[in-house]
Amino acid sequence: MDASKPAKVVKDVVENAAEKVAEFLTPDVPGSPGSAPAPLEEPTTPHDPLPPKKEQGAPATVTPTGAETGAPAAAKAQQGAHLTTAQGVRLRDTDHSLKAGERGPTLLQDHHLREKITHFDHERIPERVVHARGAGAHGVFEAYGTAETVTKAGFLKKGRKTDVFVRFSTVLGSRGSADTVRDTRGFATKFYTDEGTFDLVGNNIPVFFIQDGIKFPDVIHAGKPHPDREIPQAQSAHDTFWDFVSLHTEAQHHTMWNMSDRAIPRSFRTMEGFGVHTFRLVNEAGETALAKFHWKPKLGVHSLTWEEAQMLGGMDPDFHRRDLYDAIEAGAFPEWELGIQVFPDTPDETFEGIDLLDPTKIVPEELAPVQAIGRMTLTRTPTNFFAEVEQVAFHPGHLPPGIDVTNDPLLQARLFSYLDTQITRLGGPNFAQIPVNRPRCPVNDMLRDGFHQHAVHAGVAPYRPNSLDGGNPFVAGDAENAFTDTPVQVAQARKVRANPASFGDHYSQVRLFWLSMSPVEKEHIIRAYTFELGKCYEQAIKERQLQCLANIDPVLCREVATGLGLPVPEPTLPLADPAPSAALSQVGKEWPADGRMVGIVADADLGAVRELRTAVFAAGMVPLVIAPHGGMLDDVPVQRTFATARSIEFDALLLATAPAPAPDALPARDAKAGADGSAAVDPRVTLLVDECWRHAKAIGAWGAGAAVLTQAGITGAPGVVTGDSATEVLSGVRRLMAAHRVWERFPASVA
Repeated sequence: MDASKPAKVVKDVVENAAEKVAEFLTPDVPGSPGSAPAPLEEPTTPHDPLPPKKEQGAPATVTPTGAETGAPAAAKAQQGAHLTTAQGVRLRDTDHSLKAGERGPTLLQDHHLREKITHFDHERIPERVVHARGAGAHGVFEAYGTAETVTKAGFLKKGRKTDVFVRFSTVLGSRGSADTVRDTRGFATKFYTDEGTFDLVGNNIPVFFIQDGIKFPDVIHAGKPHPDREIPQAQSAHDTFWDFVSLHTEAQHHTMWNMSDRAIPRSFRTMEGFGVHTFRLVNEAGETALAKFHWKPKLGVHSLTWEEAQMLGGMDPDFHRRDLYDAIEAGAFPEWELGIQVFPDTPDETFEGIDLLDPTKIVPEELAPVQAIGRMTLTRTPTNFFAEVEQVAFHPGHLPPGIDVTNDPLLQARLFSYLDTQITRLGGPNFAQIPVNRPRCPVNDMLRDGFHQHAVHAGVAPYRPNSLDGGNPFVAGDAENAFTDTPVQVAQARKVRANPASFGDHYSQVRLFWLSMSPVEKEHIIRAYTFELGKCYEQAIKERQLQCLANIDPVLCREVATGLGLPVPEPTLPLADPAPSAALSQVGKEWPADGRMVGIVADADLGAVRELRTAVFAAGMVPLVIAPHGGMLDDVPVQRTFATARSIEFDALLLATAPAPAPDALPARDAKAGADGSAAVDPRVTLLVDECWRHAKAIGAWGAGAAVLTQAGITGAPGVVTGDSATEVLSGVRRLMAAHRVWERFPASVA
């Protein structure tokens, strides 16, 4: 390079880096931390910042008032080759404070020190009170046009593509808590429509603990860590939670969902989403209908086992966000279909006897099928987690023309709460000007000044009516598709603090959920209640919750009571007799294998392993080679070692060999190596097989690998595939993976 020509130096370095990126990154195996491999020595030749990784994206380059700038995405990132102050002044040293002599005191005049430390001191903003632990990604939504008869929302017209940003989260835990705790998950989607931003702020559970938003502080205070000890973190297995839900019985429906496998999803990619509330849709003719929103994952609904969730809490507390970002990097883009259940907008706002304004109730899909209206695909990870995932601001009142709210009392409270929260968290009322929150359409709001005002407003008359600015801005009418608050007739009534009588049924839908579960899912629910109540100290709380379970189902109550060593109470209410809903069960269907992780244990027979990797890639899955050591096995890259691999991240395990203990299979170095120094097979591989067996995953082996199955005593068992070749075994395993797990391996004790 010619150092006398800085522009050429920069160009050459960036081009060389790009070449290294193409050479270094395997497009389908995730995990690379940067867009180019890091050199062993510290780089010293100045050059521009490296490009982002191929899967990374950033908010659109629009102005604070929504105008397209035409600037590249990199325009928002760091610029230039040299370190500067926030004002762009180049710095020659950032490692030493300005002192009065080498051993003297630090001088107050050190402006760089003060700027650097002051900014660091204020890097953090208050975390969300709820949904603090989250991950997000960019994507696109394409409408099918099937909703055009019920709503005039422009982004739902056939073929219309709309950029989106999605944030997934847990509810109870802090930002530093684990991904895989038993909890409800947030599923919030920001649609950047050309008619204004639409925020669909939902959960992965279609009901909520409370019917009225005034109770929200109560349920969250009950679920959060105890205020005296600040424990347990991100858990509902404690006295205050069960004290609340056993007394406030409208919470029993959501609690049952939380005790099911829905509360420990395998991945954000295998998680349903729900708008929870009933919304009102308005079409071009002004006709209205009521609707509930549903997100249906392409890969089906799938969950962790309880043991996997506990293991991940210690081994990989970032498992869900890692899975999301790895899948996008690998090109296995997560997909969901958006669907709606549509109901007549009748004066009583009920459907088949179900109150549509009660957020603790669902409408079974057998009564009102979910109609697909579009597909969302997540294609880009954040460029900067704080700027996007932490600063994204959702609000259920961000609605486009054609979608309106109802009088659901929980939704009504959220319309106030979300806006109030953003003002505190994001430092003032101008949070919509943060890049990830900026609308993708013209903004002319007459809102002025305030903290963090980035727009430079012209004109002298931010009021209406005015003549000094020529009357601008003007109100819009029907011809301009202005938002209209649906003129719903409000019944004449007294002001009261009360619920309608239809809100008083707290048990029939909980029983519906229980009766809709498969036997294995019922076993998991029994275990969850037994575990959670077993963590409570107060005997009265356990007995009170058992009484609630008695009003749901006698088998459930009996099995949990047995586990707690308590008497079985009799129901205090007649048991409902609902028809089960197949849509509520996660078991019994088959799903695509896209993006599934296949572990391959190898140290020999590399010809078969090469062939297998190719076949796994071709099937749309990701092969992760597990070997005695890292680096390469001949020309085969190794992604996991016997020391680093655990069953949790694999959807299936294939054994190409029965590897002898590796040099690091020492109890003093790796506790997983165990105490048996005479084992013929590396004990960590045996443990891997045992875990996959317990977690009901498909296991396959051929050649020498079959010896591991024989040693484990599982040859010929359900979900264990052997064959003469790697591809033959993969074919059998892939068929099993379509059902997620091999549940028939462990027969249930309840029907």
